[in-house]
Amino acid sequence: MNTLSSHWLALVFFICGAFGSQAQTQFLLVPDRVFDGEQVHTNWAVLVESDQITATGPADQIKAKPGATFLRLEGCTLLPGLIEGHAHLLLHPYNETPWDDQVAKESDALRVARATVHARKTLLAGFTSIRDLGSEGAGYADVGLKTAISEGIIPGPRMLVAGRAMVATGSYGPKGFDTDFTVNLGAEAADGDDVIRVARDQMGKGADIVKVYADYRWGINRVVLPTFSQHELSLIVETARSGGRPVVAHASTAEGMRRATLAGVETIEHGDGGTPEVFRLMKEKGVALCPTLAASDALNQYKGWKKGEEPEPAVIRLKRETFKEALKAGVTICAGGDVGVFAHGDNVRELELMVNYGMSPADVLRSATSINARVFHMDSLVGKIVAGLKADLLVVKGDPLKNISDLRKIEFVMKDGVIYRN
Repeated sequence: MNTLSSHWLALVFFICGAFGSQAQTQFLLVPDRVFDGEQVHTNWAVLVESDQITATGPADQIKAKPGATFLRLEGCTLLPGLIEGHAHLLLHPYNETPWDDQVAKESDALRVARATVHARKTLLAGFTSIRDLGSEGAGYADVGLKTAISEGIIPGPRMLVAGRAMVATGSYGPKGFDTDFTVNLGAEAADGDDVIRVARDQMGKGADIVKVYADYRWGINRVVLPTFSQHELSLIVETARSGGRPVVAHASTAEGMRRATLAGVETIEHGDGGTPEVFRLMKEKGVALCPTLAASDALNQYKGWKKGEEPEPAVIRLKRETFKEALKAGVTICAGGDVGVFAHGDNVRELELMVNYGMSPADVLRSATSINARVFHMDSLVGKIVAGLKADLLVVKGDPLKNISDLRKIEFVMKDGVIYRN
């Protein structure tokens, strides 16, 4: 076997990452520890050939072919590529440009150009798969991004996309315009039995996921209230299921969460106002929570508060309390930060907050790998380091099972057997 010096290893990384070509050799990776998506192992090795993991186990039992590239990763942890559960590649941080202006004023061409950079930053941060939960006014540009990545035109994570997403009339969109003026809403309006047609149309145009806004702010009133009725939500879920798609719900009120859970959605996004009763119902129905802690944290900072200078805002206190209630109820927790509200490539911010709010680092790593993969129906491809799955791998210096922020100390990123980052 070949043992690569750091110089030649960097050259391999550059060639594979720059051109996106499949590695034609085997890679035998031997780190200090392997987190396989569920458990940590020491003295393990992982064998990769082409785009797949072909063997894992004790290092002295894994045999590579003559000529295989041997990578001894001292002081490092090897993990499955991380999975971002709630992203918007077509948005950029709101302290740069407010959401209203991005939706109503920025052209789709400009937003797609930015999104190609966002995709690359996401991949290089170790997130090899994402759910992109709405183009936010850019139509089906997310479908095009997904295609460009899968065809190797641009680097980025594998994507599950929600297309335009679905809102109830009057409950969504940029504000402050003359009511006689039609403005780009940022999602597609549907009401009554018409939700069936809209769900079918979105699936037909490439949506992997049907996303609904189960509650939102009506008109100029800043109070968040439920939008779709129980009947409408049930119709959406029934229609999506018949098309083989899951439904996810933006919901931040207890009633919106309750209706969405009873309708049969698979994940609740945000869940700010969840109650113990609602979380028990979610647990009973097998509905997961994607808490998006980092988005609230970022928005709090954008308002001008500085750490140590102001009391902790009520919204942050609420997120902490509801997150702890969800954990107490045993709700499945997905890892997803609503990235786009904050900077792409800073996805680890959500995982750090999950630990800060009460989860163990090991449980957070499970959420960002095997649990996200299972909940998002990706577990036949990614989420674990086991033979037969895609060679989506992340190597970091240190031990994120002890210090989650070690996920920022990236040594390399591999997706589909191609190394993109040294």
